[in-house]
Amino acid sequence: MDDLKLLRREFDAESGSFLLQLRCDLRWDRQAFSHLEKAMRRVCAQQETKDQLDRWLVEGYWYLADFVPNWTSHSNFPRPEPPEYYEAALERLLDIQSWFVTGRSPYMDTHVWPDL
Repeated sequence: MDDLKLLRREFDAESGSFLLQLRCDLRWDRQAFSHLEKAMRRVCAQQETKDQLDRWLVEGYWYLADFVPNWTSHSNFPRPEPPEYYEAALERLLDIQSWFVTGRSPYMDTHVWPDL
């Protein structure tokens, strides 16, 4: 699936999306998150040189970086993965948000993003 289409589906919390599972099922789907954050990074790279960004994209990047940490920090949210995984994933969302908004990755060009 095209990255922009995937992000539209995710940001709209369509059926099967990471966000819908997180919100409604209280389930962090690790594979769905991985697909989402990789698509977000590819779109960041594609958008780096643009002077204007589509509002729906800006809203989606902002929403994920804001909502996901708040929602999953609740004491009743199930966290079957090690705490380090969630810490890394939430940091990843903030790094990606920064990259998207500023047009500059917070890391050097040689940085290799570890799989989550």
